[in-house]
Amino acid sequence: MIPYGRQSVSAEDIDAVVSVLQSDFLTQGPVLPRFEEAVAQYCGVAHAVGVNSATSALHIACLALGVGPGDVVWTSPNTFLASANCALYCGASVDFVDIDPHTYNMSVASLAEKLRAARKVGKLPKVVIPVHFSGQPCDMEEIAAFSQEYGFGVIEDASHAVGAGYKDTTIGDCTHSDITVFSFHPVKIITTAEGGLATTNSPELAERMRLFRSHGMTRDRAALAADEGPWYYEQRELGYNYRLTELQAALGLSQLKNLDAWVERRHRLADRYDRELADLPIRLPARLPDRRSALHLYVIRLNQAAHRRQVFEALRAAGIGVNVHYIPVHTQPYYQALGFRRGQFPESETYYDGAITLPMYSAMTDEDQTKVIATLRKLLA
Repeated sequence: MIPYGRQSVSAEDIDAVVSVLQSDFLTQGPVLPRFEEAVAQYCGVAHAVGVNSATSALHIACLALGVGPGDVVWTSPNTFLASANCALYCGASVDFVDIDPHTYNMSVASLAEKLRAARKVGKLPKVVIPVHFSGQPCDMEEIAAFSQEYGFGVIEDASHAVGAGYKDTTIGDCTHSDITVFSFHPVKIITTAEGGLATTNSPELAERMRLFRSHGMTRDRAALAADEGPWYYEQRELGYNYRLTELQAALGLSQLKNLDAWVERRHRLADRYDRELADLPIRLPARLPDRRSALHLYVIRLNQAAHRRQVFEALRAAGIGVNVHYIPVHTQPYYQALGFRRGQFPESETYYDGAITLPMYSAMTDEDQTKVIATLRKLLA
């Protein structure tokens, strides 16, 4: 089966992990700070905070920005559940902004309309979480301008977008946001097995996220209210055990060296898909000139959405592990019980009805891509 995505792990990666296994620290050692610093340097940002998943990173990012009961967080319906669930973990409520039918990211026109309506009734969001779907950066300049006008915080969900660029910035540098979150799950562009990371230029937000990832506890001598000895620590917040291990950090640090090459390979694969699928009755993903997608996913949309299941199952039967990203969050039973209903965010629902994710990963061979293309052409001819 050709998977829709998969990790690439080299002998060098394995050696890096083995080196940690043979060291004195399997967790809370020197490798995690090195990984955080390497990601921060790559992104051109002041601070990076590694955690055990992007879900955890989203949670502590919300907490760091003060999200709590009585607040509302807005995000995209076209995302994984964690982009919305993170607000609920904080006791806040969630709402959604429909997507742009061209990019499948949060629509700035819909955001502007929703903000104007929310201001009239005094229910503006505390935080907005735009999602860089498939690795394609959102319209961050416009979203940042709205954040200044309406007074909300911005968390970029860049789980798909490590290695991406927006205009003259690198995703993760937080030029247009308070915090950016990355995922290093195995199907993402680089992996720490499971893991995530948050970047920020704010030392205060970075310190709060470090507290929340480790039980709300500090050993910083300068911050302690008392000093009973070198063993002493204090709990300052109700935190969590969201730490990233040394093993995971070592894998991530090793993988990071390949990031640019792997994104470049994804672009070559996408260029070939674009050329060889252009005449089929499908919509190809947008490629915008003012930003560089990390191309975590390559999503096509069938012109005849009613045939999606038939095409999907035929591709799977042919050994091609296609997938669908994503079922709109507001249509999930849990969110329906919160009062959401089908029809509220029609662009997200229309997109979902015809979407199929084709295989896309840096180690994908030309031969495997040829099989995907030939099979799809045969099915849609």
